[in-house]
Amino acid sequence: MKMMKWQFVPVVLLLSFLAYGMFSWYENEYNRLPVYGQILPGTRQEKAHYIRPFNLINQENAIAGTQAWKDKIVVVNFFFTHCASICPKMTVNLQEVQHAYKNDNKVLINSLTVDPEADSVSQLRQYRKRFGIQSDKWQLLTGSKKDIYRLARNEFLLVATDGDGGPNDFIHSDKVVLIDPEKRIRGYYNGTDKQEIHQLMLDIKKLQHEN
Repeated sequence: MKMMKWQFVPVVLLLSFLAYGMFSWYENEYNRLPVYGQILPGTRQEKAHYIRPFNLINQENAIAGTQAWKDKIVVVNFFFTHCASICPKMTVNLQEVQHAYKNDNKVLINSLTVDPEADSVSQLRQYRKRFGIQSDKWQLLTGSKKDIYRLARNEFLLVATDGDGGPNDFIHSDKVVLIDPEKRIRGYYNGTDKQEIHQLMLDIKKLQHEN
């Protein structure tokens, strides 16, 4: 029995939905993330930007920094422990990342304090306890304010404003930065937005497929 023309319509629609679904899945899972860079002075050319080595002090009073990043995907944000606005929201949202990758030693979170004079090692340790932070998965980092502000501006490209890390200089950002195993910036996310944190976790999967 010959199939009537109208009987082809559901088949065509079904194939279209399947094709769209496969395309969307591929885009979400495997589409490569951008590599953020810097414009070369005096030109319009952009070069890849790599995070240069640094060392700070973590909540366990140990030296910590890029030496712990080898072969890892790293999630970075800037906070301070007595912040009552965006920082607790970011920390709660990053707990989801910690939980999702608790058994994956290739994913690490680094949170750098923007108020290191107040955020001593003991203060960071209290913050760790308050939010259930696992020290092997999540480093809370303190050190020289000048060094931390230089990192925020020159390495993580977090803000475009100038500053010297002095007493009147203050950075307060809700951005979370995704770093690949080559120490390149691959994404920025609003750390207070759960949907963007979920996108961050999808993008971590993309980086895992890249390497």
